[in-house]
Amino acid sequence: MYLVISVLVIIVCILMILIVLVQNQKGGGLSANFTSTGQTMGVRRTTDFLEKSTWTMAIALMVFSIIAGILSVPARQEEQRSVIEDQIQNVVDPTAIPTFPTTTPQDAGGGSDNQGQ
Repeated sequence: MYLVISVLVIIVCILMILIVLVQNQKGGGLSANFTSTGQTMGVRRTTDFLEKSTWTMAIALMVFSIIAGILSVPARQEEQRSVIEDQIQNVVDPTAIPTFPTTTPQDAGGGSDNQGQ
């Protein structure tokens, strides 16, 4: 389900980019091409359509983003422990006396083999 929402977010982003690029900052844009009075969608209606579609895409993007955020939270948070919690549980007692090895490496590994060479 998270993958489907992610794909929808990408599609909405692409559509929103295209709609914003079609608009002109100074009110021309796509509506400047439809100057004929006999058009079904006149200049004002084209501007309204682009503005409404921009708002619709922005709202859809927010809704899909919130849904994706909700779906990304794992359902089993009790079973998962953080790294910090693991370190707290496995901390070594600082007052404990460390144990050192009782044999030296030469005694344990037969260090006399390398002395003559």
